[in-house]
Amino acid sequence: MSSLLTNSSAMTALQTLRSIGKNLSVTQNRIATGERVSEAMDNPAYWSISVGMKAQNKVLSTVKDSLGLGQAILDTTYTALADAIIHATEALGKYVALETDGIDTAAVTAEIVQRKARIVEIARAAQFEGQNLLRTGGTAVDIVSGYIKGGGGVQTLTLSPYDLEAAAAGITSVATAQTTLDALKTAAAEFGAMKMRVESQTSFTSQQMDAIDRGIGQLVDADMNAESARLSALQVQQQLGIQALSIANASSQNILTLFRGG
Repeated sequence: MSSLLTNSSAMTALQTLRSIGKNLSVTQNRIATGERVSEAMDNPAYWSISVGMKAQNKVLSTVKDSLGLGQAILDTTYTALADAIIHATEALGKYVALETDGIDTAAVTAEIVQRKARIVEIARAAQFEGQNLLRTGGTAVDIVSGYIKGGGGVQTLTLSPYDLEAAAAGITSVATAQTTLDALKTAAAEFGAMKMRVESQTSFTSQQMDAIDRGIGQLVDADMNAESARLSALQVQQQLGIQALSIANASSQNILTLFRGG
């Protein structure tokens, strides 16, 4: 039945065109943002998970920065100790040389004094952004080494100081020079082990952040190949929908021919 008041074909074509337009808008948004879930209304569950994971990555980025600071402090300390060990070794050698008859005692003693003074200078200069683990009165440094969501909270790592200045002052004989050298080697080994641990934790944190990024991508990233193909299909459907609506509207005009005279 043809009606002037109700055009069922046009109504159907219009509804189809609106649906195509909505789908086209969604696809265009996915292509523009690169995400299939860019807001809560797209997929509340995935959106909520992705927001939580992004927040965790922000926290891990801060942890990585803190580890970087700790690594720089340890690197400075470790390098300074390695240099101090060289001077302590030389001082030990000079004390041994003093036991030799006929040696220039004054010259050897003067060199020992300079070696010890150099160790003190190293201790005072071994600082990074005001943090010094080797000078007298140096304090421990706490760095954030990790974050465990849901109970574990912030994990910290303490970098303990070593009084290199006092160690230098304690070099007064062959025996004390040997004791100090052994202590310096032990301290250097401890700082070296701590340096290795911080570097390992930094590497792990970077890998963890990459894994979280991949997880977020699995949840919210759009498949650009699929979306591109979908866009082309919807554009064709839209054109056909417009043509179908035009044909449906034109059917009403055909009724006029029934009232025209022959």
